Amino acid sequence: MKIVKVMDVKKRDDSANPIFRGKVEVQELVSTPQGFRVTQVNFSPGARNIIHAHSFDQVLYVTEGRGILADEKAETVVTPGTLIFIPAGEKHWHGATRDSSFAHIAVMPPGETKF
Repeated sequence: MKIVKVMDVKKRDDSANPIFRGKVEVQELVSTPQGFRVTQVNFSPGARNIIHAHSFDQVLYVTEGRGILADEKAETVVTPGTLIFIPAGEKHWHGATRDSSFAHIAVMPPGETKF
């Protein structure tokens, strides 16, 4: 068993990652050798990722700020306490609104992300 306090996990600047636009910091909360990952992703105001899809289902849980979750048809503003389920293969992007920072916890099993 592993118990994690998000506030105690060091933030890593991941802004150079090609999936992101703007300042983004990532906190690796859980990572297993089999590829299961739980991370908190912290977006500065206006930062986001590019449209992408995963080979796995993904769950996001909003922890801070105001963000946008979008697919190819619509954009939705999300706030703390919102849980988002993104099925495998669905093209989407997510990030902060222009006037707010935004953070979410991402739960991801092993698999690939395709841009």
